[in-house]
Amino acid sequence: MNNKIKKVPSGVISAPDGAPPQAIKAIPVRHYGRWISAVVVLALLVGLVYAFSQGNVRWATVPDKLFDPSILTGLRNTVYISVASMALGLVLGVLFAVMRLSKNPVTSTIAWLYIWFFRGTPVYVQLLIWFNLALIFPILDIGFYRDEMTDVMTPFLAALLGLGLNEGAYMAEIVRAGIQSVDEGQTEASHALGMTQAKTMRRVVLPQSMRVIIPPTGNEFINMLKTSSLVVAVQYQDLLRSAQDIAATSFAVMEMLFVASIWYLALTSVFSVGQYYLERRYARGSLRALPPTPLQRLRANLNLFRRSEVAR
Repeated sequence: MNNKIKKVPSGVISAPDGAPPQAIKAIPVRHYGRWISAVVVLALLVGLVYAFSQGNVRWATVPDKLFDPSILTGLRNTVYISVASMALGLVLGVLFAVMRLSKNPVTSTIAWLYIWFFRGTPVYVQLLIWFNLALIFPILDIGFYRDEMTDVMTPFLAALLGLGLNEGAYMAEIVRAGIQSVDEGQTEASHALGMTQAKTMRRVVLPQSMRVIIPPTGNEFINMLKTSSLVVAVQYQDLLRSAQDIAATSFAVMEMLFVASIWYLALTSVFSVGQYYLERRYARGSLRALPPTPLQRLRANLNLFRRSEVAR
């Protein structure tokens, strides 16, 4: 009997002549460390939940105050000041990014000084400076308009300038990085077609740089939603201040902080979903096939499960 071993395709065990090949039975490696770490993490999570459940917290107050009219007003003001400040920061970011890349030494130096100052000082300090500007300039006189600074510098305006100007410095660096990511040949080709520098920037460079600008801009806006809680320093009625006002009369300090945290988590979650789909839109030109969304993956898994059930 010829017992010579023949070459067989990979994935099967070679056998003597006449015997059918046997498939390889792959045994997965057991990762005991993963199970141990999962059990430890779950135990710590359960212990943390149990500790808070036994703490001196009136948990019934949280759902009762979650939709309080004052809380909803503060929530609306938080979204309003965040969107307005981000819009101001985005406009200033584009402007100072272009100035920073300018060949004019005056404009590039001014842009550098703006970025240096507003990135180098805390946003909390900037809010206080704007709110107390009347100590330096009691009267605002710009020729065609004259009024007391305390009437001009309202809590909303102080919050808008403090957050918007600070955000503009960070957005300037983000936009500058996006502009520099575009190949210089695009600019040279645009100039060869007779396009001006401004038109080249608006029609060619900025649209292509959005793929680089959008992800960090989304992160900056989500961070703005949380940073807006600092406007309590200028007495702006945001979500946190509304929660503190209720806590001062009901003595439910921790409960109202939990209410504010729930709404902040809800806001960041909603805008994170929007950021995800916005990034997918601007990634269409750089990827041949976009990765499936979570909903598409869920539908694919459900279809696979249904087909396996039908096959059984």
